[in-house]
Amino acid sequence: MIPLTTLQSTSGPAQSQLQKGGSPSEAHRSFSVQLKNAVDQLNHLQVESDEKTKALATGEIDDLHDVMIASQKAGITMQTAVEVQGKVIDAYKEMMRMQV
Repeated sequence: MIPLTTLQSTSGPAQSQLQKGGSPSEAHRSFSVQLKNAVDQLNHLQVESDEKTKALATGEIDDLHDVMIASQKAGITMQTAVEVQGKVIDAYKEMMRMQV
C-alpha cells in the first residue's frame, strides 16, 4: 500500500513548481516521476505478496498472519490503482467532450 505521506505529497510538487514559475513540462516530468513511483510501489507489494505466499506453501515460513497482511496490502493497493485509473479515464473523456 502506498503510504499516506506519499499520497499527500503527490499533489504538491506540480503545484509548487507552477507557483514558483516552473514550466508545464517540469510539472509533467514531476507527475511522471510520481506515477512511476506509485506503479513501482504497487509492483513491489505484489511481488512481496507472491513471495510470501510461495514461502508459506513450501513451508519456508509458518507465519500465516504476515502472509495475509502482505496479501491484503497488495490487494488494497491494486484496487486503489484500478479506481484511480477509472477516474483518470473519466476525466480524459470529459475533457474530450469539451468544445473549444
